[in-house]
Amino acid sequence: MEEKRLYPLGFCTLADKYGWGTDEFLLADLRYRDSLIREGWLAGNSMGELMETYMDRLVGDNAFSFWGLQFPFQLKRLGVDGTMPLCVHPDAETAFQRYDFLGREKLWYVRSAAPGATLLIGWARDTDATLVWEKCLDGTVGELLNSFPAKAGDFVRIPPGTPHSAKGKLELIEVSESSPLDFCLSGLGQEVHPDQFDEALTLVDALDFLDYRAFASGIQTCTGAPAEVLADLPEFRVVRRVLSSPVKVSGDTDTFVAYVCTEGSASLQMDVLGRTAVFPLAGGKALLVPAECPGYALVPTAQDTVVLEITVPFREERDGYLTSAGR
Repeated sequence: MEEKRLYPLGFCTLADKYGWGTDEFLLADLRYRDSLIREGWLAGNSMGELMETYMDRLVGDNAFSFWGLQFPFQLKRLGVDGTMPLCVHPDAETAFQRYDFLGREKLWYVRSAAPGATLLIGWARDTDATLVWEKCLDGTVGELLNSFPAKAGDFVRIPPGTPHSAKGKLELIEVSESSPLDFCLSGLGQEVHPDQFDEALTLVDALDFLDYRAFASGIQTCTGAPAEVLADLPEFRVVRRVLSSPVKVSGDTDTFVAYVCTEGSASLQMDVLGRTAVFPLAGGKALLVPAECPGYALVPTAQDTVVLEITVPFREERDGYLTSAGR
């Protein structure tokens, strides 16, 4: 009997509501948060189950040999209407040695923003642990942060050790490594929901890996080019694509690709047994194209459609721990 081929996968989203807004997982493989397939013959299966069953067929030989059974990144939609807690994430070495997780390289992309919305990213000047500790305890740590006005199309890479938050009414798409390691530094004057953060990830621990240097990078604004690279890191690559006409993708590379639609809507169309199968991609949703899928066309179904394309780069080295540990 011929083995069924994998197909583009849409997901049931997982949303948590807090005082500051909604934290919604579009694609996750975190054990405690696992996205479920929404449609097709794999409907109801989780990402973890797919990784354990289909392995390199899902992510490709190179990604599987490096990441093992852990899907490499996660995608979230953050609907902010208030003030997010001030967070920070550790670097890969700290995350692995102390917590047995991946690090948390992170990119924020502003999907929409109301007037007055701001991103609070990094220290405005060099500081130190003593001052940060005191300011976090008395609730005035916001005085030390950069405040950047936010508008649709802005994006920022948030390196490990960089404190970050968002304030006002805005929607963010977050791309990060598959890791739950966000440490809360402060509620910035707001009550922090007890379920949002692991109580074992303390402020004292975070002080040890915070980057106390001034954040010099700032935020960037998309140029509007048909294809623009927003991040090109060892952990993931993000390209913003403006779809004014169908884009053909060969499907012959040894990797998967994920899409998030940030404006308009699109569909992915591919030949299945001589017929054209259509997989819709609505605004604010994600679609994962497994490595074994053949060529396809990415077709805009609304004017001014924009998608983020997320892939992982080829890795020469192999991570023996991830492969042997299995997750």
